[in-house]
Amino acid sequence: MNVAIYLPLLLALPLTLTAARLAARGTPGLIARGLTGSAFVAAVSSTWSLVLLALTLLDDLPPLSALDDHPTLELPEPVPGPVALLAALLLAWGAVRLVRDIHLRITTHRRLRAAGTPQDGLVVADWSAPLAVAVPGRPGHLLVTSGILRLLDTDERRVLFAHEHAHLAHRHHRLVALTGAAAAVNPLLIPVRTTVAYLVERWADEDAAAVVGDRGLTAKAVARAALATVGPGPKAALGMHGGAVVNRVRALIAPSPAPRRGRLLGPTLLAAGCLSATAVATAEFVALARAWL
Repeated sequence: MNVAIYLPLLLALPLTLTAARLAARGTPGLIARGLTGSAFVAAVSSTWSLVLLALTLLDDLPPLSALDDHPTLELPEPVPGPVALLAALLLAWGAVRLVRDIHLRITTHRRLRAAGTPQDGLVVADWSAPLAVAVPGRPGHLLVTSGILRLLDTDERRVLFAHEHAHLAHRHHRLVALTGAAAAVNPLLIPVRTTVAYLVERWADEDAAAVVGDRGLTAKAVARAALATVGPGPKAALGMHGGAVVNRVRALIAPSPAPRRGRLLGPTLLAAGCLSATAVATAEFVALARAWL
């Protein structure tokens, strides 16, 4: 088995290195979708490569192990044993990380839905912490606290509700969950997960600015919520937990970015490279398995 089986494990790295640059220049919705799709392909491809590598451990089990010393057979040599063992360990580690990620998301979702019964798609919790969250589901609803409502004036509340409704309308939780799962099985994709989490907030900011018709007001609401969440404690008001508030405010002060699909050429080519390398590695593994079996 040649280098093709290792390429999907490494092609996630250039995607990670270019994600932040793409996020700074492109349309948030377009780039978020493109990065999520590319990260998903990279994660699946790298996982499949690890599966193929780990399966070569089977040649050490009887009756295949007896063929190694057969005097008349010249069987192709699979990958070294330590490499196959490392692949198996990485698979197990990735599975544990993935289960933890899914469990955390399910637990958080249940807690948010248990906060109250929505009335007209809204739950107002009498909590002092400034929180505002879009809770997905069928149907989805918004969860806001009295703390965030007291903090913002009437116009800024319009921004708040438009921002959170955008999360529900575009199903941002799916993009975040997919990139979270991808980063769980391939830690090289962790920066992509962070970038997509930032992009969905930028996407909701742009939608909110379009709804209220005032980019300056939207920037002001984001900045005020950021100041309220300085220090320890939850930071879920207008996505303050993203840690990139300054960049979001600067983007809102600037003109709305123009959509340019050409910016997705790099991630698309990387995803195509992952799929091609995976196909070649799979064909080689099938040929190897036929020779042994």
